[in-house]
Amino acid sequence: MNMQSEQTALITARSHHLAMSPIKEMSILSARVPGAASLAWGPPSFPTPDHIRKSIEREPQRDPSFGMYALPAGLPELRKAVAVEHQRRTGVTVDPEQDVTIAAGNMEGLNSLFQVLVEAGDEVIVTDPGFVSHISQIEFCGGTPVFWPMQESEGWELNVDALEPLFGPRAKAVVLVSPSNPSGRILREDPLRRTAQIAPRRGVLINIDDPYSVFTYENRARSFNLASALEYCGNLVFLFTFSKAYAMSGWRVGYIIAPKTIRDEVVKVHGLTMICTPWISQVAALTALLENPSPLQDFERTSDRRRELTCDRLDAVPHIFDYARSEGAYSVFPCLLGQCTEDVGFSHDLLQLARVAVTPGSAFCPSGKGHVRMAYCVNDDIINLAFDRSEKQFGCAAQI
Repeated sequence: MNMQSEQTALITARSHHLAMSPIKEMSILSARVPGAASLAWGPPSFPTPDHIRKSIEREPQRDPSFGMYALPAGLPELRKAVAVEHQRRTGVTVDPEQDVTIAAGNMEGLNSLFQVLVEAGDEVIVTDPGFVSHISQIEFCGGTPVFWPMQESEGWELNVDALEPLFGPRAKAVVLVSPSNPSGRILREDPLRRTAQIAPRRGVLINIDDPYSVFTYENRARSFNLASALEYCGNLVFLFTFSKAYAMSGWRVGYIIAPKTIRDEVVKVHGLTMICTPWISQVAALTALLENPSPLQDFERTSDRRRELTCDRLDAVPHIFDYARSEGAYSVFPCLLGQCTEDVGFSHDLLQLARVAVTPGSAFCPSGKGHVRMAYCVNDDIINLAFDRSEKQFGCAAQI
């Protein structure tokens, strides 16, 4: 047995079977194609606002402990600011000492939460389509994702009548994202409340992953945060990330609001994984919460314009794509029409032949088959270039 074979034998089955996220895979592949126009990955194109970056320059002089470990649950002043912000956003009061944890973004926060909740054979219900990394995290913990199909004919709304039969004896949690990734659907208040009423009867926890709630455009009035309903908070974990709203994707910082029993376990796992969320990122997050909210409105206005541009370009190729209009977040999830309905092959061919990157829809649960995700968090010229090239390719090459 050679060295490579010996090392392969050391690798656990859960790691060996873990696939690279198709979002990242398409982004990596597009980086190898010179001049590719990528709508595949979802980090915002905006730079982190100046006042947030400048706060880091001041901090070493202000605080001699800057750069050391923080407490596992996070800097006390940031947890207090999070509690104030959560009360402002939801009307619900939380205790910064007992309910709040500062995570290294929602990916790490959810991973810690799943490590607390999920053992081999347990089930977690995820919306279908839903975010690909949720599926991988559940599986990596030994759990099984149970797919809850959304209604494409209703613009990807929740079908609560189909939910209760999905609860098996090993069901532990339901994961919700609104606005949704990949569809951009803003989940309505009635189905969210009905979901929150059913879950505790079955001993199932509601987990809300919130990267996008500041991006609701003209639909703000219909956007309902389930964490604002006090009657459900005892059975609900809310996770917010600074990545999208504040253009801080690389800072890796977010927060978790959870009932104390769950929160105490999450802090242990978070501490085991991270020791603490980096101090520098927590200072940046504190500045984001306490100073100058105007960049959020600027980001939303720009994203709204890009959404309109993307929808206009999709409307120009109705023989290729059918789609439900994105209501929030910054992606759209068109269905492939005609002879080009196999989404993985379509995406790879589009990249190689037209130098345009999109993400295959089948990555986003079974209902995503035959769709692609387009992220419009990029500059207008990239959106236009991607569609210009696609239209040219569609017009002259039948192989796509």
